Amino acid sequence: MNNDKNWNTRYEYLAVAMLALGFGLVGLDRFIILPLFPAMMAELQLDYQDLGNISAVLAIAWGISSVLMGRLSDRVGRRKILIPSVLLFSLLAGVSGLATGVGALLLIRAVMGISEGAFTPTAIAATAESSHPSRRGLNTGIQQAFFPILGLGLAPIVATQLLLVVPSWRWVFVIVSLPGFILAWFMWRKLRETRTPATSSSEPAGSWKEALRHRNVVLNIAGMFCMLTSLFVLSVMMPNYLTDYLKLDMQQMGFVMSAIGLGGFLGQLILPGLSDRLGRKPVVVASFLATGLSIWLLMHTGAEPLKLFALLFATTFFNFSMICMTVGPLTGESVPAPLVSTATGLVVGIGEVFGGGVAPALAGYIAQHHGIQNTLYLALGGVALGLVVAAFLRETAPVRLRNRQAPAVEVP
Repeated sequence: MNNDKNWNTRYEYLAVAMLALGFGLVGLDRFIILPLFPAMMAELQLDYQDLGNISAVLAIAWGISSVLMGRLSDRVGRRKILIPSVLLFSLLAGVSGLATGVGALLLIRAVMGISEGAFTPTAIAATAESSHPSRRGLNTGIQQAFFPILGLGLAPIVATQLLLVVPSWRWVFVIVSLPGFILAWFMWRKLRETRTPATSSSEPAGSWKEALRHRNVVLNIAGMFCMLTSLFVLSVMMPNYLTDYLKLDMQQMGFVMSAIGLGGFLGQLILPGLSDRLGRKPVVVASFLATGLSIWLLMHTGAEPLKLFALLFATTFFNFSMICMTVGPLTGESVPAPLVSTATGLVVGIGEVFGGGVAPALAGYIAQHHGIQNTLYLALGGVALGLVVAAFLRETAPVRLRNRQAPAVEVP
């Protein structure tokens, strides 16, 4: 147990702030392409299948990198992974503006996925290691919350508004890449190493086999596939669903899409912290139910921007919160300390390959051949399957485990 008197709360807040901003820039650089895609389609001669494939190649590269680099960071440390990855994904975000066709985009986004996949499990592990146990869920929620607010909340507004003032969509990529270089310098100056070395042969650093022996790790991999299927099918297809199927204009689309980021941001600030008190499993199960209901209502809503905004907000309020709890405390609390990044990399990585990679590519096929409106059934199916997986999770919240272990008090 940590000694509260010796705990460096000031550094905890600084570390969480740096890691949160870094993950926010990951989201911004990853998702800025989605609201720009309707403007890019004509110039680069792209279609819905290309949209799905561009999103899929980044996610697959992200997933493979998360598995490998999460394991590596348990061996070599967090700083050696985090700082170079911020530099690389920022550079590649700017280079995206130089693409002349689908082949160049696929290559650039694949390499970007490698760098962002390296950052993700390492940053989650570093956040947990920098946090007092009583604030682990809250701090993980804060760190994760910047991903949707910058990537899916700010990006649609920034992209669609910058299109009104810059000569081309290409300049938008250049502009959004700049903050990452500043953050990398600041992290190099201030971020400390937090990795916990392995202390025995029974807790080897970076052992996939050891991590997969823990029941929640396997269930969390399956759960991430379901959650990311829902999230990325909606995120990738929704801009064109709104403009092509519901006939909203670009600025209306940007407004509605911003609900994804705002909902995810607030959900990750509120529900993971709540799970510190109520437990991880009940909050995750309730979130699956609420996400499914919101998607069902969204499927039956017409061209009403305010109503669409509210339903997308609700969908991601609950979806992002359960993603946060799954990759954060539900995984980190299920394995020994030297395996946290390895286990997190497996959950993020395998979930990304299938939920973030295969699912958007399948959604692109559905949109191209059967109508973009039918992709929402794929998102709903992911939530339904995830609810079944969540029913088998084991509780990991320290407060709930202490309550279960506390001896009964006899009443005279």
